[in-house]
Amino acid sequence: MVKFLKYCLSLVALVLLMSCGKDAETLSSEERVALAKKMYDPIGYYGQGTPKVMSMLDSIVALNPEHCDAVRELSVAYLKRGLMLPWKVQFDKAVECDPKIWVPWRGYLYLQFYRDYEKAIADFNASDTLTPNFTDAPQGQSVDYWRGLAYLGLKDYENSIKYLDHYIDEVTAENGEDWAEPTAFLYRGIAHYENKNPEAALLDFNKMIVYNKNRTADGSYYKALILFEANKCEEAKNELDIAIANFNNGYYNNDVYTEALKQIYIQDLNNLEAALKTQCQNKNETY
Repeated sequence: MVKFLKYCLSLVALVLLMSCGKDAETLSSEERVALAKKMYDPIGYYGQGTPKVMSMLDSIVALNPEHCDAVRELSVAYLKRGLMLPWKVQFDKAVECDPKIWVPWRGYLYLQFYRDYEKAIADFNASDTLTPNFTDAPQGQSVDYWRGLAYLGLKDYENSIKYLDHYIDEVTAENGEDWAEPTAFLYRGIAHYENKNPEAALLDFNKMIVYNKNRTADGSYYKALILFEANKCEEAKNELDIAIANFNNGYYNNDVYTEALKQIYIQDLNNLEAALKTQCQNKNETY
């Protein structure tokens, strides 16, 4: 049934494309916009970034250069293949087409794929001006959340904590703290930790652990690290054991397409384990 549906959609798309190629110049502006919409509607049934989809999108944009979703969709294939230069050229066209939608999204992509924290922050700030009474949420998270991560990448801990506070406070006021993205506590904890405030960091890592229902290698790793640095060997060992078990079960912060900001690896856990063994043996504690 799914294959049949895709075949029918392919046939419809082909007919529309043939119509476009034959009569496009004779169509009125309204007809071109309507035809572009009909061609775009079934796009989601096809593989994103495939040659067929890219050809269809080219035809849609040729019909209606102001079809901003199609303009933006043309950039996706380049992004997913790591071809950042053609991605940016195409995505900038989408930003010009509909800045209110695509400026905050470009900020997210600068952050996640480019690691260009300053450009990401500039776009997030611009989105505040474009939508002053609305908090944009590219990729489902508030620009304050993403701005907090960007400032963390810049090691501007004060601003990182400030914007993660904004995000957590807003979610808490609307729905309760447990509705916040758990990694907001992780990243705020890292900002506190790197800013030499282990007490505040520990509070956030504990929240990360609670809201992730104890399934977070990251939260337990950083908690173990703080306990280790406080010379609490046995507590650190217990927490690290939890971190290693969670990591081996796949419960760690990561991303499908890119390395997550401050992503941990098994080497980090192994290095802490080795340091703990040395420290605990020196204190004549059992490890």
